[in-house]
Amino acid sequence: HPGCSPALQAARGYARPVTRRRKDIPSQLDDLPPTMLKKDYANLPVMNSVDDVVRRLLSLEMASQKEKMKIKTQQLVEKVRRSPGDNGSFELALFFTVAVLTAKIRMFEEHLQRHPKDKNNRRRMLMAVDKRKKLLGYLRRVRYDTFENTCKQLGIQYSLPPPYTRRITKRWLVKKAFCIKVFQEAQKLKAAERLKQRRERQARARAAQ
Repeated sequence: HPGCSPALQAARGYARPVTRRRKDIPSQLDDLPPTMLKKDYANLPVMNSVDDVVRRLLSLEMASQKEKMKIKTQQLVEKVRRSPGDNGSFELALFFTVAVLTAKIRMFEEHLQRHPKDKNNRRRMLMAVDKRKKLLGYLRRVRYDTFENTCKQLGIQYSLPPPYTRRITKRWLVKKAFCIKVFQEAQKLKAAERLKQRRERQARARAAQ
């Protein structure tokens, strides 16, 4: 408006919303082709003769994130599966849990890159990381070669937990010595009480005879 005052023009410019360009954050679902069918319709023989519009509606192009996550999780399980017919082994059950947790953790990481102040999902991600670390630690103790293959196929970098260290101070030594002394005195009292009860039982047994 040419008839507006400079102050009004400045105010209008100040009130204009700022359009921020969002960064393109890479997702683990980017490698899924949009023409791939959903999990429930992939193996149906009738899908070879359906119309292109119907096929497009049943493809990943129109799928939700939940349906895409199912396919991604299945792909991660197939990476660590030993044979196609292996459906009931203990390793596969453990692999499936680790694969599901890995897919969830990556989904949470992508979400937190866009919303870094979401504390609720950050807490869920940390809980999933701790659970996966426990499962991988167990697998590392039981079958190390399988553990290495799982980390390699899923792209997981496993780090050993740091050894427990505690700074030894004079106060901590005094407290430890006091706790040991209290424990020993309690054990002596319990032993005296047990000896007293045993003698009473023996005395009652003699009196009964």
